[in-house]
This record gives sequence, structure tokens and C-alpha cells, in this order.
Amino acid sequence: MPDAIFAHPRLAAVYDTFDGPRDDLGNYLAIADELGAERVVDVGCGTGSLALLLAARGRTVIGVDPAAASLEIARAKDTAGHVTWIHGDATDLPRAGADLAVMTGNVAQVFVTDEDWSRTLAGIHAAVRPGGWFVFETRRPDRRAWEDWAAAGEPLVLDVPGVGTVTRRLEVTDVSLPLVSFRFTYRFHDDGEVVTSDSTLRFRDRTEITGTLAAQGFRVADVRDAPDRPGAELVFLAERA
Repeated sequence: MPDAIFAHPRLAAVYDTFDGPRDDLGNYLAIADELGAERVVDVGCGTGSLALLLAARGRTVIGVDPAAASLEIARAKDTAGHVTWIHGDATDLPRAGADLAVMTGNVAQVFVTDEDWSRTLAGIHAAVRPGGWFVFETRRPDRRAWEDWAAAGEPLVLDVPGVGTVTRRLEVTDVSLPLVSFRFTYRFHDDGEVVTSDSTLRFRDRTEITGTLAAQGFRVADVRDAPDRPGAELVFLAERA
């Protein structure tokens, strides 16, 4: 089940504003160009930011996400209907039609069990043509990002267009490596409603990720530093056998 930050209608409506500039998306557009990918699936597309950029460059794009509230936001942005939106997960994608599957942000880390991660990889493998690609990013465990989250402390207050002033607090609730749990608390100033979202991420190292990809029929061709978070994240480029 998707976390409330994506699935709750009020939180989905403010997600883009709090997420801020998506400096990571340019890297994915460049990689799609590099690989010559014309048919792309965005797994865990959320509110559709990358899917719409890919479609704007003339690509055939499918965005899939289990959070209906986030897909509502994505569909509302896609006024021309350039993207095919699917409410579901990687196993709901059409088979063997994509040149490239992408997974941005922390999506690769939300699959905390081996079973869920393997199931997702199998779904992506089935959706990508032989010789196609799966590109995604993940945080490096040795960078210990959760320590930065815990140290941040101060709430973030933003004026969200069409919503009003919203305050967000972040609290790290548990560190039991490789799992890290945290809670976002949002307060909507217009009516005082407080909505919380609890999340858990799994921090896999490079060796584990490479092994799980190989087990599902992918060959890691390259592992790159994420240009928007140098030293903190790795970007995997895996080719489908």
C-alpha cells in the first residue's frame, strides 16, 4: 500500500510544492537520449513530473503508480493526454514493449521485503524488451542520509498554490538497518487539519542490488554518481537480457 504522502488527497495536492525543484529529472532525460529510448515506462510515477517531460520530447510514455491520489494530480497536468496512466504497480505494465523503465526518487527503496523487490524487478523485466534498459537511483547506505534528516529539526512552511499555508515536520522514528522509518506531519493552516504520513525505506548496498538485478535477468552495465546528490546516491543502468 502506498504511503499517505502519495495516497492521501490533501498530501498529494501539496507534494510537488514540498518536493521542490526536481534537479534529478534532467539526468533521466539525458540518459533516455543516450540510450535512444523511444518507449518509456515510469514506475512509481507519482504526480507525473518525469513522465510528462519525457512525453514532451515526443516519446511514448506509460506512468504507473499505486497511489490513486497522485495519479489524479498527474492526469490533471496531462491536459493533452500524452501519457498513458495506469493505477497499479510494475506487474500491471504491458509486456515487452518498453525500451526503458525508470524509477526516480526513493521509489526503489520503498520495497522493503525481498519478495516485493523481486516481484517488482520481475514486472519490470517483463515490461522491457530484450536489450532494453532499467535505470533507477538509490541512496548509498554509507552516506547515512537519515542522520541529516534527524538533524534538520526545523519545520518547513510553504504557501501552496490553491491550498494556502502548510507546515511540514520530519521526524526519524526508527533506524533498524537496513530499514529506516520516518514520519511527515503536515498542518494545513486554513482549517487546522493535521495529517501524518509514515514511511520506511530499505537501504541496499551496491553488491546486494547488483545481485538482485542479476537474479531477475538484468546485467548492470554502469553505476553512476547522481549529479543532483553527488556522493549520496547511485544511479544504476541495467540491461535486460
